[in-house]
Amino acid sequence: MNDTVLKKLGLAVLETECAAVDALKSRIDDDFVRACHFMLECEGRVVVIGMGKSGHVGGKIAATLASTGTPAFFVHPGEASHGDLGMITSKDVVLALSNSGETDEILTILPIIKRLHVPLISLTGNPNSTLARAASVNIHVGVQKEACPLDLAPTASTTAALAMGDALAISLLEVRGFTADDFARSHPGGKLGRRLLLLIDDLLHTGDRVPKVPSGTLICDALLEMTQKGLGTTAIVDDHDTVLGIFTDGDLRRALDHDIDLHKTPIDEVMTRKPKLISPGLLAAEALQIMDAGKFNALLVVDADKRLIGALNMHDLLRAGVV
Repeated sequence: MNDTVLKKLGLAVLETECAAVDALKSRIDDDFVRACHFMLECEGRVVVIGMGKSGHVGGKIAATLASTGTPAFFVHPGEASHGDLGMITSKDVVLALSNSGETDEILTILPIIKRLHVPLISLTGNPNSTLARAASVNIHVGVQKEACPLDLAPTASTTAALAMGDALAISLLEVRGFTADDFARSHPGGKLGRRLLLLIDDLLHTGDRVPKVPSGTLICDALLEMTQKGLGTTAIVDDHDTVLGIFTDGDLRRALDHDIDLHKTPIDEVMTRKPKLISPGLLAAEALQIMDAGKFNALLVVDADKRLIGALNMHDLLRAGVV
């Protein structure tokens, strides 16, 4: 056995599975459309069942449906015979996966499913099987051969079933008008969720943590404020906390280039007088875009009257996982 042989074997598997998925194109037909309608009209949830490898694929399909706008969950057909059938209601749709269409655990609970009068969608490799004939609609996901050289281990058949499940889920997503914001709400712990849901209000430095000095403060004293608050910047405000300007590390470097006396010069002479100000309620991802576009390391947050509310910098966004 050498490296060339291993590469050849791996390529053969991918070619077989690609052929299995390619064959599904002709099966996006009226039965596929009927299955979509059953799920779109479902007032409850899509209950996915399957045994063995089909069960693993079914679990993934249920998860994909649920995260793309179609409420769904997986029920193990073996457990269904021992109480879990109570999880299926008359408002649900059942999606059953079985390559042979003769899986005993699924056939055992078929009479109960039929008695509930719920739509039954099957994904089978045999359109003439018991499950396929009992279903309200059957989608044929059979393959000519498995990628396994013994033609035994479920490989190409599970890939085909998984691909068809994705086709169903994404078709439903499109028809429902499911958006990136909807996706983020069901994935709040993921990076996308953080980018689409996290507001700057959740990250702001407020109250005594906001770096600010009054107009007329000496540069050296403003530097002490910047050091204590640790944001690399300070706001310059009037008696009503209205923002008059901002002083940053960059402003300090420019002041030093001009040999300005830090102990005698008021901050007003070197501050940036028209800083970029943002309002509360802004998405953290939008604040990041503003920082990137303007090459800012920090932003001041103000109300409608330009009164200082808070501040945040790039490190806050990094810690929150927005970047």
